Amino acid sequence: MRVIAGQAKGRKLASVPGQTTRPITDRVKEALFNILAPQIVSARVLDLFAGTGSVGIEALSRGAEEVWFVERERRALQTIRSNLQTTGLADGARVVPRDVFKFLRGVSDDALFDIIYVAPPQYQGLWAKTLQQLDTAGILSPAGVVIVQIHPKEYAEFPLERLSLVDRRKYGSTLLCFYRLRESSRD
Repeated sequence: MRVIAGQAKGRKLASVPGQTTRPITDRVKEALFNILAPQIVSARVLDLFAGTGSVGIEALSRGAEEVWFVERERRALQTIRSNLQTTGLADGARVVPRDVFKFLRGVSDDALFDIIYVAPPQYQGLWAKTLQQLDTAGILSPAGVVIVQIHPKEYAEFPLERLSLVDRRKYGSTLLCFYRLRESSRD
């Protein structure tokens, strides 16, 4: 696992010890950032279930203004901090040692994010629960995007009030689902 492009291009990233995380592959990360390229510079990014911090670190390397890494697992938090030091990107980072759902309930709705990345543990329904909470949280900027990383077999449709699925991309055993605010919710 490495930083693919930008300021920290080529720097190797450490993995979280054990089997508690499933890092995004470099192939999927490269595809994701090709899609996000027009939005990434100066963006505020929220990396939920941050794991190794790979997605948020890639965003910082490519010019994101600020990335919040939300993670509760101690070894993952240590890995994120270590990876930020290795890449020299700690200045634009805010590591939040908290449960994602508690964080979302307590975050101020004036803390708007342009990109929200959700990559929870698989097969626990956490992606849907997180998306439903984001639907009402009011922290996505009007032109922002929420990206959910899941296994394709996990995908299910369910009603959302403010968010709408706008794209899905499958890369082997990884599905990326892109959600944006409906026009009526962009006020």
